[in-house]
Amino acid sequence: MPTLSVEKEKLFDALEKSYTDKEFDELCFEFGVELDEITSEREEALKSVTNKLSKQQIEALSDKIVYKIDVPANRYDLLCIEGLSRALKIFLGTMEAPNFTVLQPPISDSSPHMVMNVIQEHTEQIRPFVVCAVLKDITFTQERYDSFIDLQDQLHRNLCRQRTLVAIGTHDLDTLQPPFTYDARPPNSIQFVPLTHSSTDTSFAANDLLDHYEIDAACKHLKPYVPIIKDSPLYPVVLDANETVMSLPPIINGSKSKITLETTNVFIECTATDLTKANIVLDTVVAMFSQYCANPFTVHPVTVNYITNQKEVKSSYQTPLMAKRTELAPVNFCNSLIGINISPESMLQLCSKMQLGPAELIQKDDDAQTYLQVTVPPTRSDILHPVDIAEDIAIAYGFNNIVKRIPTTSTVGGEQPLHALSDLLREEIARASYTEVLTHGLCSLKDNFTALRHPISQAVHLSNPANIEYQVVRTTLLPGLLKTLQHNKSASFANGFKLFEISDIVLADDEHVNTQTIVGAKNQRHLCALYAGPTSGFEIIHGLVDRVMTLCEVQPDAAYIAKSFTSSGELNTEEKFRISRSGWTYTIQPQEDDGEDPMYFPGRSAKVLLTSPHTQDKQICIGTFGILHPEVLHNFDILYPTSSLELNLESLL
Repeated sequence: MPTLSVEKEKLFDALEKSYTDKEFDELCFEFGVELDEITSEREEALKSVTNKLSKQQIEALSDKIVYKIDVPANRYDLLCIEGLSRALKIFLGTMEAPNFTVLQPPISDSSPHMVMNVIQEHTEQIRPFVVCAVLKDITFTQERYDSFIDLQDQLHRNLCRQRTLVAIGTHDLDTLQPPFTYDARPPNSIQFVPLTHSSTDTSFAANDLLDHYEIDAACKHLKPYVPIIKDSPLYPVVLDANETVMSLPPIINGSKSKITLETTNVFIECTATDLTKANIVLDTVVAMFSQYCANPFTVHPVTVNYITNQKEVKSSYQTPLMAKRTELAPVNFCNSLIGINISPESMLQLCSKMQLGPAELIQKDDDAQTYLQVTVPPTRSDILHPVDIAEDIAIAYGFNNIVKRIPTTSTVGGEQPLHALSDLLREEIARASYTEVLTHGLCSLKDNFTALRHPISQAVHLSNPANIEYQVVRTTLLPGLLKTLQHNKSASFANGFKLFEISDIVLADDEHVNTQTIVGAKNQRHLCALYAGPTSGFEIIHGLVDRVMTLCEVQPDAAYIAKSFTSSGELNTEEKFRISRSGWTYTIQPQEDDGEDPMYFPGRSAKVLLTSPHTQDKQICIGTFGILHPEVLHNFDILYPTSSLELNLESLL
C-alpha cells in the first residue's frame, strides 16, 4: 500500500480541526485508511540504519510530528495532503464535493490556443501517447510546491509503474511558446540543459545525458529510469514552437521551463504507453491542484493532434477529460454484500459522503429491483463495479456499526475431494523416496511443446508476457520437472534422482462453464513424476503407477492381474488382500497400438487405461509413462536416461 507522509499541523490546518492522535487514528479507520506511524524527520534519521548523519545534521532536522498514512493502492486521489484533506472533509460533511470545469476558450479569443502536435510515425515506436492540461493563475507556496512534486513522485511509483507506463512533466507556461510538439528523434540530435544542471547551465546531448545519469552519484535517483529508453534508436522529446526542449520523457525536464514559487501558469504533459492510465494521472494532478487557481477547480484544455510527417492530422482529442460517469448497483445487492438492511434513501446520503453524489434511485422496466445510480467524479477511477459502490457505502455506514449476526444457513466446511486426494498422494509418493517440487504455472512455447517434440497446439496464451519464459499457461507438468533436473546437475545421480509434482494444468475448452460463463479454458489436476539415473528406471516409474492405483482403490483388470499369479497358480499376497472399488479397474498397454507419443523413446512407453462407472464401463486413457526420447533430454540439457509419468487425477475420483 502507498504511504503518505504529512505533517500533523499542516493536515489539521487543512481539515480546519484538531484531533488527538487517538481520535485521528479512529477517523482514519472509519474512512478506510490506516494511520501507520507517528514520527518526525529527526526520529526517522535516528532510527535509520542506512543513512548515517552527523550529530549536527540530525539536530538541523525538524522535530514536527509527521503522520504516515497507508492508503489503498487504487485511491490515487489520496496520495497528497490536498486530496486526503478534501476527502476527509467531504466524509465528515464539512465540505461539498467540488465540481470540476474544463474551460473552453471563447471563439473571439485571439490568443494562441493550446495545441500539442504529435509526430505519430516517430512516437509510436517508443511512447505513443500524450495528454496535456493548463492550470492558470495558480498560486504556489513552498508547502504547495513540495506537495505538487511529492504527488508526481507518488504517482510515478504507483500507477505509472516507475514511469514505464506514464511520465509526468510540469512546466512554467510563461517561459514557453505554443504550439507544442511531441516527437521522437535520434538521441544525438536532442540538445538541452536538464533540470539537474540548472545551476551550471550545462548542456547535454540526450545520449550523453543518459550515460552521465548512469554513473553520477548526484543523479542516482534518475538512474533506474535510464534503461526505459536508453537502447532505443529514437528518444521521445517535448518541444515548444521555438524548438526549446521542454522534457526528455520519462527521464528529466528541461531547465528553461522549470517551475518556481513565482510560476502562475502551469503546463502539464503526460507521455505514456497506456492512454487510459495517462488520462487518470492527468485528471488526478489537475483535480488535486486546481483548487489553488484563482478560479478554483477549473482547468484549461489542450488539443492533441496526431499528425503525419506531411503535417496531416490523422486523429485528435482534447484533454483533460475530467469527465463524470454514472454506475449502477442494485440496492438489495449492496445490503446483502455488506450485511445490513438500510433504506435506499439512506444509501443516497452515504454515497455523498464518499464523493459518489449526486446519487439517485432508478427502476428498470424489465426488472423489479431498485437500482442505485451514483455519479463517479474524475478522481474516483477505482469505481469499476457494483462491489466498489457497496464497499464505499460500507465505509460511509461505518464498519463498527455493522451488527454481527449468526448466518441464517448452517453449513459444515470441508476439504474438496480433489484436494484431499492430492494431499494423501503427496504424502505416499514422498514416502516412496520421491522429492516434491512446485514449479511455475507459466512457461514458454518451446518448453511446453517444441522441446517435448510436440507440435504447437491450443493453449492459454498471455497477451503481454513479461518475458519469453511466460508465454503460455502450461498444458503439462513435465517441463517444470525437467527444468528442475536441468538446474540440479551438480546433485548425485548415482542412486537415481526422483521428482514429482501434483498441480493444475490449464487446457483450452470452449464447453467448460464457470458461474454461467464459458471461460474458454479449464483447470485439470495432474500428477507428474520422473526418475533419472544410471539406468532408465522404467520399472521404477511403472511401479509408481501401480502404487498410485492401489492407493486410489483401483484394481488391475483380469488380463493385467493374471501377471500377478504365483508359479502354483494362486494370486500373490498383495492381490489377495487388495482393497478396491466396485467397477473400477485399470490396465497398462503399449502405446504402439494407436501411435506413440514422440516425446518417448520408440517402443518404450505405455498408456494407463481406466474403466469406471463414470466411463460407462469403457476404457479411457488417463495418462502415459515411458522412457524419454534422447532429443527431449538434449533440449533440457539432461545427461542421464530419464523416465516420466503423467496422470490425470480427476479421473480417479
